[in-house]
Amino acid sequence: MKAASNLFGAVSAIAISAGVVVSGAGALQLATVAVAEAAVVNRIEVRGNRRVDAETIRSNIAIRPGRNFNNDDVDEAVKRLFATGLFSDVRINQAGGALVVTVDEYSIVNQVLFQGNKRLKDEDLIRQIQLQPRGSFSSATAEADAETIRQAYARVGREGANVSYQVVDLGENRVNVVFNVEEGGRTKISSITFDGNSAYSDSRLRDVISTKRSGVMSWLTRNDIYDADRLRADEEALRRFYYNRGYADFRVISSSAQHNDQTNSYDITFVVDEGQRYRFGSIEVESTVEGLSPEVLRSQIKTVEGKYYSAKDVEDTLLGLSERSADLGYAFAQVTPRGDRNFENGTISVVYTIDQGPRAYIERIEIRGNSRTRDYVIRREFDVSEGDAFNQVLIQRAKRRLEALDFFQTVNIATAPGSEPDQVVLVVDVVEKSTGELSIGGGYATGGGPTGGFSVEGSIAERNFLGRGQSIRLAGGGGKNSRDYQLSFTEPYFLGRRISAGFDIFRNTREYDEYHSQLTGGTIRFGLPITQGLSTQVAYNYTQEKYKFDDDCIQEGGSRYDCRDDNVLSKHIQDAIDEGTWTKSSVSGSLIYNTIDNIQNPRNGIYANFTTEVAGLGGDAKWAKFTARGSYYKPLVDELDLVGLLSVGAGHIMSYGSGELRVFDHFQGNDRMIRGFRHNGIGPYDPDVNRRRDSYHLGGTTYFNASAEVQFPLPFLSESLGFRGAAFVDAATLYGSDIAGAAGTGMEWRASAGASIIWASPFGPLRVDYAVPFKKEATDRVQEFSFGMSTRF
Repeated sequence: MKAASNLFGAVSAIAISAGVVVSGAGALQLATVAVAEAAVVNRIEVRGNRRVDAETIRSNIAIRPGRNFNNDDVDEAVKRLFATGLFSDVRINQAGGALVVTVDEYSIVNQVLFQGNKRLKDEDLIRQIQLQPRGSFSSATAEADAETIRQAYARVGREGANVSYQVVDLGENRVNVVFNVEEGGRTKISSITFDGNSAYSDSRLRDVISTKRSGVMSWLTRNDIYDADRLRADEEALRRFYYNRGYADFRVISSSAQHNDQTNSYDITFVVDEGQRYRFGSIEVESTVEGLSPEVLRSQIKTVEGKYYSAKDVEDTLLGLSERSADLGYAFAQVTPRGDRNFENGTISVVYTIDQGPRAYIERIEIRGNSRTRDYVIRREFDVSEGDAFNQVLIQRAKRRLEALDFFQTVNIATAPGSEPDQVVLVVDVVEKSTGELSIGGGYATGGGPTGGFSVEGSIAERNFLGRGQSIRLAGGGGKNSRDYQLSFTEPYFLGRRISAGFDIFRNTREYDEYHSQLTGGTIRFGLPITQGLSTQVAYNYTQEKYKFDDDCIQEGGSRYDCRDDNVLSKHIQDAIDEGTWTKSSVSGSLIYNTIDNIQNPRNGIYANFTTEVAGLGGDAKWAKFTARGSYYKPLVDELDLVGLLSVGAGHIMSYGSGELRVFDHFQGNDRMIRGFRHNGIGPYDPDVNRRRDSYHLGGTTYFNASAEVQFPLPFLSESLGFRGAAFVDAATLYGSDIAGAAGTGMEWRASAGASIIWASPFGPLRVDYAVPFKKEATDRVQEFSFGMSTRF
């Protein structure tokens, strides 16, 4: 059993440590017996040293020739020499007029080598152990390092890994240390169960925690690794889940992991007590601070009477009240919530009391554990600095910001007394984690055109570039008739302020049946937060478009045709291609409102984006474009994990001055607008072109769309697989055109209904939609299956 194995390892470590202590104690005893009374020697002889200079040994003891010394001096000399870590044994005795110091030196480590390790690289292991090249060798240290390596393998799901070491003597007191690793099989999680839950099912709670059961995709997601620290984090995730849904008395009574040696897997059990569900009762604000009226603070209250109790709403209220008080000049105001439970009607009345807190100042902020991340990257997440008033609410907000960076495994902030009674020291302890990402994926897109068929894509990204908190990403991919490349860089704190700045450089090529295109461009962007949920972004965009006809066009049957055939390719598209190179120089501004709880798997919140883009700062294009989109997620039946989604969108583009809209400037229909129709399959069209061709539709100047959707867990499928289902109804209209002779420019609505399978895959959130149009025009092109991103922001 694992418990017996761990017990044996602990006993072995204690025995080794005891051996070292006993050997040292034996040396001390010999030394003290050899010198019974105070004595004087005329010289100090050093024996047994090979590498350490004799004078260095003499300088580490307090005994000097010609001076009296006694047993206590000898004891102290032995301790000092052992403390250097250079010697495995030290003996001191008197021989006539000489004090003889005999030492046995530790061997010097020439190399530290690893054999049998595949899951963990040599450089990852060498950073975690104590033995290092050119350092002293100790068998006790080697044994401790072997245990460290075993623990490292346990953290990556190799609980049964065996680690041993051997010492290779190279002569001249030098050794190589070789750690032999038997990685063993991968430890899995066979079950996660809950005891005591009635409001929420096991499957719903398994979705809340980060630890997942082993499944067919676990080798990619790596979320089925048992770790005691992760289990503690899962307990906290369960508490926050219940606290934010009215269960203020919720408790995790215990969490345990039982290992099965036969299957090399864990069975994890959480025992919980849900308690009673509460709503907010009366909400009051009281102030004992002279001059600070509760009335001026009521706008900061996020808790609403009659709504289910939510710890997050209470925290947001505390933060708002603290910040508002500080803005009014009361830096030491301390906000304390007091809850009064009424068990009979199931309410919690909350009184926010504002008192004059102790006048404490931050003496300094001490950061520990960040070997890679620069100090200033951590410091800038604090709204307080050295010399400012201490405010616990602002400190907790900084902690949440640091956790949201996703640079660290854990973040802990504690206080320590400063040099004065009114001074405190903030101690920030972080444990860093890997922030680099390498992803390679593939997919299949339905429909024809340049993006249809199989495709592959890959990217290399670093979220904490050079430890400066910057992000950089290089991506590339494509299919049979498409190629995409992009380089992105973002500095989240431009010029030391909470303003993001970055750039994107891209090149996209497409090969159509009659022509091909190449788009090359870049964007310089700046983002500024306005409130916690509202931000703005401005950007300058430059794009160069190149179009060229193919030399030869071949139909599906193999016969050739003229690429400029007016019955095959719209004359308006031909005119745009004949213009050759086209440049667009534009500025854009966006307002973004985001309260989504989880951007990868949203269940609650709003995401809205309104963008205005104006082209004409040089270049060939002269137009103004307005687009807006909003998505609202809301749990419908929280106990069944039913989530509702409402989405609306709109867009309009118009030319100005002497500029004219090209066919390529118009909006084209897509699956983000309405599902069940082909890309560019609705809207105004060229009546002179064979309507079977992709170039039949020309796009429109205005669109509106709306969608209603219900998402739900799929029965009989483990939540660890990441699959969910959805049912939806879409509606859209695309109309208007600046192209002479275009038909179908009226505001005709289309509608479709269908179902989806949503997959939170290791490559990103994906979904497959099946939609059947039930309101369409005769000229529309239908495509019932579509494949795309799950989050439609």
